[in-house]
Amino acid sequence: MGAALAFGLLIGLLLGLLGAGGSILAVPALVVGVGLPVATAVPASLVVVGASALAGLVPRLRQGTVRWRVALVFGGAGLPAAFAGTGAGRLVPDRWLMLAFALLMVVVAAHMLRNQSEEGGACRTRAGGIDWRSCLPKALAAGAGVGFLTGMFGVGGGFVVVPALTLLLGLTAVEAVSTSLVVVAVNAASGLAAHAGAAAGLDYGTIAVFATAAVAASLAAGRLAGRIPAVPLRRAFAILVLAVAGGMAAAVLAAPGLLAG
Repeated sequence: MGAALAFGLLIGLLLGLLGAGGSILAVPALVVGVGLPVATAVPASLVVVGASALAGLVPRLRQGTVRWRVALVFGGAGLPAAFAGTGAGRLVPDRWLMLAFALLMVVVAAHMLRNQSEEGGACRTRAGGIDWRSCLPKALAAGAGVGFLTGMFGVGGGFVVVPALTLLLGLTAVEAVSTSLVVVAVNAASGLAAHAGAAAGLDYGTIAVFATAAVAASLAAGRLAGRIPAVPLRRAFAILVLAVAGGMAAAVLAAPGLLAG
């Protein structure tokens, strides 16, 4: 239970501060840190990620920074894709699924380490609105991609949503983080529905401790988010993700019997 508490606090903290990223560590934490099998770690991760995203959203609702139309487009596109991702994940042996997850973590970390503008203007009109006619296809495609990853790996997908919202739709950094939390919660719910068959094998006691810690940390972090520089925080998190990815891949390769399949 101690490991579940510690990892839950870490993931909630990251999700509350960044609106993204914490979910990428949830599955490795549950598999390697807590000791759950992959088949139950993925749906357990979705419970934790969804709950912490909703908690992190609470302080941002008062700030009025959520762009609901954007969130609904992303979330709606991800609903069917989550079921497709779940089906694809069941076809891959656990060992290879975790190696693929480690590769995804490296890609995410590399993206976070790149110097990019916090705000994009690709879809902004001169009046400051969003040109939906040109951006809707991009938003639908990005939403479907995030949904697929959610179903396959048990991640919320905020690490894709936040840059997509800034670079494709032109949302500000604050708007993107707030809106991404809605998308993460929707994706987690759809992914959990796709994994409904695995619910019988869940360790609800461990999940309760993990989720409670994540929610508490996410609520606290949501109030502190505006006071901490985002760029250094994101880079430090990217280095952590690279270290976890390397450790997880090394553990799987060194001990083929660690995971079934």
